[in-house]
Amino acid sequence: MKALVRWGATLGLIGSTLLGTVFVGNVPVWALSEQQIKEKLDSVPVYLITNDKGLPLSRPLPDGQNGQKPGGSVTGVYLSRQEAQAFIKQLQSTNKDPKMAEIVKSLQVTAVPLGIIYQQLQQTKNQPNRLVFAFKPVDQDVKGALELLNQSGQKIDQFRSVPIFAVRFAPDQGYVPIKLTNDKEQVVPLFVSKQDAQGLLNQVKPKYPKADIQVIDIDGVIKTLQDKNEDWLKQVVLVPSQESREYIRTLPKDSATGNNRQPAAKPKR
Repeated sequence: MKALVRWGATLGLIGSTLLGTVFVGNVPVWALSEQQIKEKLDSVPVYLITNDKGLPLSRPLPDGQNGQKPGGSVTGVYLSRQEAQAFIKQLQSTNKDPKMAEIVKSLQVTAVPLGIIYQQLQQTKNQPNRLVFAFKPVDQDVKGALELLNQSGQKIDQFRSVPIFAVRFAPDQGYVPIKLTNDKEQVVPLFVSKQDAQGLLNQVKPKYPKADIQVIDIDGVIKTLQDKNEDWLKQVVLVPSQESREYIRTLPKDSATGNNRQPAAKPKR
C-alpha cells in the first residue's frame, strides 16, 4: 500500500495536466540501476483482476511442444481500471455455471505499481512455470499510436505493446522537458495517454512549429533505461493517464513521509 500512496508525489510533478514551462538544460550523465528503473515505473498504476485472497485471475498456458510441461500461466494487466471493472461485470453476467459464478462473484480490481510487475518479470524470467503478464492498453491510445505511426510513414496495422508518447522539439531533435516552478527540477514526461501528450504539444507548437509526438512502446522505454547512459534519462518521468491520476487522488496520503505535498507546475508568463 505504501507504493500506492507514493504515486501522489508523481502527481506533484505534472501539476494540473502538465501546465509546465518548457525548459532546456544540461544535467550530468546518469546510469540507472534496476531499482531506479523500478521507481520510475512505479509512477504508473496498472490493474489486476484478483480473487478474495488477492491472487490474480489467470489461466494456464498451452502445453509445450513434444510433450513438454506447461509453461506457467497468464494474467491480464489493464492500463484502465474502468476496463478491468467492465471485464469483471461481463464475466459475472455471462457465467451460468453455479460453481464458477461463485468464484467470479468474489473478483475485484487490484491496483499495483507498474514497477512491481517489472520486478516480478525480472525475478522470474528464467523460471519455466512463471506467471506471464498480458498487457491490455487502452484501445483509444492504441488507435492514436497507430494513427501517429502511419502519419510518419510507417505502415503498421497492429501495436502489440503498451504505447508511450513523447513530445519532441522536432523529429530530429530531443524530447521536450518541463520545468517545475516550485522546485528547480526539470523532468522529461513520457505519457501513457496520447491526449496528455497532445496537450503538451499544443503548448510547444507556437514556439517550435516542427514539434511532434513520437510513439514508443513500453518495452523500448525499459530497454533504453537499462542499456543507455545518456543525460536525459535521469529526468524521465512516466505520466499515468488522467483516469489513473484521478484514482491516485483518492488514495490516502502518507503524512508521515510528506507525500501530501504536491507542488504544481505552472505555465510561463
